[in-house]
Amino acid sequence: MKNDEFYIGYVDEVGSKTKKSLKRFVIASLMILAGGAFLFGFFQELAVNSAFDFGNPTKLSGIYHESPYPMLRVSLSGSEFKDLVLLGFGKFGPNAYLKDLREKEGNLNGKHLNIEGQLIYYNGKTLLEIDDSQKVSIGNRRSSINISPNSLGWLKIEGEIIDPKCYFGVMKPGFGKIHRSCASLCISGGVPPVLVSSDENGIEDYFLLTDLKGNPIHKDILPYIGEPSVISGVADEIGDWKVMRIDVGQIEKLDKKSLIY
Repeated sequence: MKNDEFYIGYVDEVGSKTKKSLKRFVIASLMILAGGAFLFGFFQELAVNSAFDFGNPTKLSGIYHESPYPMLRVSLSGSEFKDLVLLGFGKFGPNAYLKDLREKEGNLNGKHLNIEGQLIYYNGKTLLEIDDSQKVSIGNRRSSINISPNSLGWLKIEGEIIDPKCYFGVMKPGFGKIHRSCASLCISGGVPPVLVSSDENGIEDYFLLTDLKGNPIHKDILPYIGEPSVISGVADEIGDWKVMRIDVGQIEKLDKKSLIY
């Protein structure tokens, strides 16, 4: 006849068989937990080396232009320059922070501005977040700017539409289905949509997207954010950014996982 041990919770003594069973259970649970943690970490993608200088504002001076989204062209050295895409605080574009200066100065295109904001940068692209309209002012210098686009012709590209604020430094990850709702809020709030494409070597290319007339687009493109897609249109290179004029209705969704690596 089999004699099973009877466990009583309020009795301090535990039978030898029960002790062995508990030890095996605890050891097995710890091994499963450790193995699961290892596998979870092993299959995670590495975070990109992007940066957001939150709480560390930088003062910059440059020429303001809209091509077609607000940018600040900053001189680096000699004839070299960098075009910084301007953003607002949170999930908004910069227009609310430029409103007072526009009402006072009129059209800001081509004017020299001083802006204090927080830099966001990754993979050669830089953005500047403005969080206070008082930190934007007209500069004393007179400068000229030549915004002449270099035509890239008609392109058809597989990629993914992202919001550049999160993708280039604020969020990790800032792409794919997991980020779609956040990106939708950013782009509907005035952050420009960007098409990211990646070749077989993982080299990425970026295109600011506009409508066919070259005007900013926001809400019309929301259904396609975070979805691998084929996008075609006429592209230009303006400064160190590429811009593509597209027909949103012609975007083709692809039935595959994210094209961003």
